[in-house]
Amino acid sequence: MSLLNQIDKNNIPKHIAIIMDGNGRWAKKQGKERIWGHQAGVESVRKVVEAAAEAKIQFLTLYAFSTENWNRPKQEVDALMELLVNTIVAEVGILQKNNISLKAIGNLKSLPGNCHAELQKAIQETSANTGLSLVLALSYSSKWEITNAIKLIVNDILNNRLSKEDVNESTIDQYLCTHSIPDPELLIRTSGEYRISNFLLWQIAYTEFYFTKKLWPEFGKEDFYEAIIDFQHRERRFGLTSEQL
Repeated sequence: MSLLNQIDKNNIPKHIAIIMDGNGRWAKKQGKERIWGHQAGVESVRKVVEAAAEAKIQFLTLYAFSTENWNRPKQEVDALMELLVNTIVAEVGILQKNNISLKAIGNLKSLPGNCHAELQKAIQETSANTGLSLVLALSYSSKWEITNAIKLIVNDILNNRLSKEDVNESTIDQYLCTHSIPDPELLIRTSGEYRISNFLLWQIAYTEFYFTKKLWPEFGKEDFYEAIIDFQHRERRFGLTSEQL
């Protein structure tokens, strides 16, 4: 029996974020090139997106490519960009069929022209869908995002569109890439690493973390459901005591 049946339908996290780690190590274990691991990782993305839709998750954010990833060998970066384009093109029909909208956060203008164009086309074509929102973090890092937000705020203050006295946490929220997305309640990281890797640092102030030793290509639907069940057994106090809840 699937773990989906054990999930409390009244305590579903609205937003789950995932650091998809371990593609390269998984490929190495198979005696293959790293890109082979990334290709296998696409299948895990399909499974987890389907699982999120079945569990009625509203937002699923996947850390697909960080700003630091641009420093990887050019051959791997080029292959990743080609894989990204091909995957986006291939999956649009499936997203439409399953009422899933595609969104993206990050320094999207830094993506290759064909990749950026296909991404924007897919976002537009799925924008009317009302089910799961699949958010891809591409050429993204939290330090870049926060730095960019500060620049935008300073620019608006200098141009008298904003007063410095009005700058508070809510104001900063509106200048981030995620301004239209709720903060994640649950963050999953695969591969046994215990770090955040510059991902959604502002947004995860009160997020629950779930770490698994499974490499991303090994992570499937039941693993996703298991993470949700683990989340549902936690007490989220937000600075209060148990008695105050």
